[in-house]
Amino acid sequence: MSKVIAEMLVESVKMELPDVKTVRFQWPAGYEPEFKTGQFITVYWPHKPKYKRAYSLSSSALDRGHYEVTVKRDGKMGTSIVDWVEAGDKMFVIPPAGKFLPVFDPPGRHLICVAGGSGVTPFRGFVREATARDLDTRITVLYTVRTTGDIIFNEEFRELEAKNPRFKFHVTCTRLAPEDPWTGRRGRLTPDWVKSFVDDPATTTFYACGTTDMVNAVEHLVTHDLALPKEQMKLEKWG
Repeated sequence: MSKVIAEMLVESVKMELPDVKTVRFQWPAGYEPEFKTGQFITVYWPHKPKYKRAYSLSSSALDRGHYEVTVKRDGKMGTSIVDWVEAGDKMFVIPPAGKFLPVFDPPGRHLICVAGGSGVTPFRGFVREATARDLDTRITVLYTVRTTGDIIFNEEFRELEAKNPRFKFHVTCTRLAPEDPWTGRRGRLTPDWVKSFVDDPATTTFYACGTTDMVNAVEHLVTHDLALPKEQMKLEKWG
């Protein structure tokens, strides 16, 4: 049953931000899929089977019994999910797929994960798994948002930082008012900022998830500025 499309109950929903919702899909009886952290599921409404949308899992492969996706109000499907999906609803779920996977082996690797907006969602699963397994893997999430009101998973990431000394969460805000009390970094994501977190390029794997422009900038940094092979880079882009 784990390899087929399944109708799933929406077990719970959580508004992360006014325009971002995490949806938990409960696995039906007998459903025991084999999948990996970082993959995506595809969902659709029972009454609209031709209209499907893929979302990265924001849960990890260790979170059994359910899938979680975190959706921004964007486009027809994203808007319908954020505005209308509630506990007790049912949607069809196509099993996980995709190759945007954390490289945890060999021990001692450093994952630098660059995200913009809702592109941070798969990295929640990365950090959850590494923390739960107490892995010897460093993870640095570099997250660019407009304002502090756009930071998804801020509280959870701070809690994971406290639990996992090998995880660091850095945010830069691009559109804060000068009088805003934010004491963190301001300004756009820059190559120099990203490179400042690289200790040993040979043991670093780069991830980027977000807009095409942002992901392309990370790709250029890795292949041109650092002259690393493409095997040390995994990209997810949209728009």
